[in-house]
Amino acid sequence: MRVIICGGGTGGHIYPALAIISIIKEKEKNSEFLYIGTHNRMEKDIVPTYNINYMPLEMYGLKRSLNPKNIKTLICYLRAIKKCKRVIKDFDPDIVIGVGGYITDPVIVTAKKLGYKTFIHEQNSVPGLSNKHLLKYADKMAISFESSKDYFKNKEKLVYTGNPCGDSALNVRKANKEDFGLDKNKKLVLIVMGSLGSLKINEIISTMLPMFTDRDYEVLFVTGKTYYDEMKKNKIPSNVKIVDYINNLTSVMKVTDLMVSRAGASTISEIIALNVPTIFIPSPYVTNNHQYINANDLVKKNAALMIEEKDLKGDILVRTIDNLFRDQLKYNTLKQNISSIGVKNSSLKIYEEIKKIIGDK
Repeated sequence: MRVIICGGGTGGHIYPALAIISIIKEKEKNSEFLYIGTHNRMEKDIVPTYNINYMPLEMYGLKRSLNPKNIKTLICYLRAIKKCKRVIKDFDPDIVIGVGGYITDPVIVTAKKLGYKTFIHEQNSVPGLSNKHLLKYADKMAISFESSKDYFKNKEKLVYTGNPCGDSALNVRKANKEDFGLDKNKKLVLIVMGSLGSLKINEIISTMLPMFTDRDYEVLFVTGKTYYDEMKKNKIPSNVKIVDYINNLTSVMKVTDLMVSRAGASTISEIIALNVPTIFIPSPYVTNNHQYINANDLVKKNAALMIEEKDLKGDILVRTIDNLFRDQLKYNTLKQNISSIGVKNSSLKIYEEIKKIIGDK
């Protein structure tokens, strides 16, 4: 199979793309791939490390208000369309796959106008602006949350597959707690606010650190590299370990008893796959407040807890953690309900949908 895949800007778009590539490689070992991403975002550094051919496009997101920078964005978009025509014709793919982010727009639009098959994967419960626009150019769109159907008029093109990142998580080897100075016999609370961390959350957590003293569980707090040095200045209880970044966070999730996390779609897919009870603190700074909606999808099913950032005051986080560990029935209920939701074998379902689109090629 010859595949062009595009998307990026955040890990929430990039890692589902890599998971889709992985399942296609597994099923069809002679497949060839071309990844089209931005010239200045994280995918340009991540994707080539997987020995995948990478082509950058200079693209920028459209500003929501009247802004002179939108003129440059439009010029770059027209140039991207022109470049995509040449590249897509030369590569001659069996299918072009978009996984979200503004970079997908010129690629999917061009591919469809050239007569190629197209497929889109949406990770969030609230579809992104690009994907809502691109549905008319897609042969099929895979969604990660059933509730996403409510945002589209043309539901015939939608297929509920879940997020393939969950499948990838199952294959990761679990971490050794001792490598982080942790006691293998104590419960572990993992606190992480995305790969870059969060200044606001770090400031709040710094005031809460003394409250973790004398607990019968340990805390591993991932600060983000930018904020690590400042956080280390705080008085840190002996049962709290602070690190700036964990390269393979999924491996640590496998030995985690309770997670405190943002509510990005890929993170949620891993939480569901690994059955990790979680307290979500959704980022209020994302488009359409989609992290709140992502998290609330689990909260309504009694499969997670949530504290909004505006309510993260006093000892509420420590109190919530303590209460959950004390209430074994509540804790077990969360685990049981997490295990009953989501889509199993998401990667395989996506592969099968792609095969239906392209037929016998």
